[in-house]
Amino acid sequence: METERSKKILSEKEVIAKISDGMTLAFGEPAPMGFIRQIIRNKIRDLTVIASGMSLDMLIAGGCVKKVISYYAGGGFGVAVAPSFRRACESGELDVWECEEGILTTGLEAAGKALPYLPWRGGVGTSLPKINKDLKLIKDPIEGQVLLAVPAIKPDMAFLHAAESDAYGNVQHYEGPGWLDLFLYRAAKATIVQVEKIVSNEDVRANPWATTIAGADGIVRMPYGAHPFYSRGYYVQDTSFLRSYIDVAKDQGEQLEDFLTRYFFSPISHEEYLEEVGIKRLLSLYEY
Repeated sequence: METERSKKILSEKEVIAKISDGMTLAFGEPAPMGFIRQIIRNKIRDLTVIASGMSLDMLIAGGCVKKVISYYAGGGFGVAVAPSFRRACESGELDVWECEEGILTTGLEAAGKALPYLPWRGGVGTSLPKINKDLKLIKDPIEGQVLLAVPAIKPDMAFLHAAESDAYGNVQHYEGPGWLDLFLYRAAKATIVQVEKIVSNEDVRANPWATTIAGADGIVRMPYGAHPFYSRGYYVQDTSFLRSYIDVAKDQGEQLEDFLTRYFFSPISHEEYLEEVGIKRLLSLYEY
């Protein structure tokens, strides 16, 4: 008798129960904001976070982050450095693991291949090995070149956003995965993906080459789960929402607290968050 395959569908509560203080968490792009809001709302602390941009800044503003591994902590909208990241660095609250994109992907690739490190050329001749003591200059035993040894970067969990999946964790991004998504998936001990919709296994098998992740550890159905960021094939970025965040985060005062309360702490579920944002605003973001 055939044994039925295990379904991977989880609820928001089941996902948050898997996360604890002090873990190393990685977030793909576009950011899986449904998960990020729950992490902030549940006041999970002392995290090492692999992320970038405004989603990283929001986690810092929520008081969740102790250490950052990021190639980009910019703010956009005329703000060169994300405001909460800047404040936390200047006050000494944040430990920053300095790197660039190549160093980050090399460390993730080393973890994905179960290696202690991998060599990388970028960073040689710069001050990065002095600033980040984990990066070691080595001599290539084949050609004698000086290279950078990048240690494996091992997330406890990776959280991603994608277009769709079946119930068994076969994920399909629209027009390909996010920039770091597959690096994070291969490096992490477990990967949970929020999707715009759950489709049948027959639909996935009808277009197998669109499958970007085969066998994620958990799937959460979360329409508009990337808001205020984009989801390819569904909706564009909510620029006015992100501008509003930047404006209040620069002051780090009561307005930021009010913003976090309204959009992160008060809504106890993704559905309540969508109600707060409003259907009119959400529909205005439709890509097609």
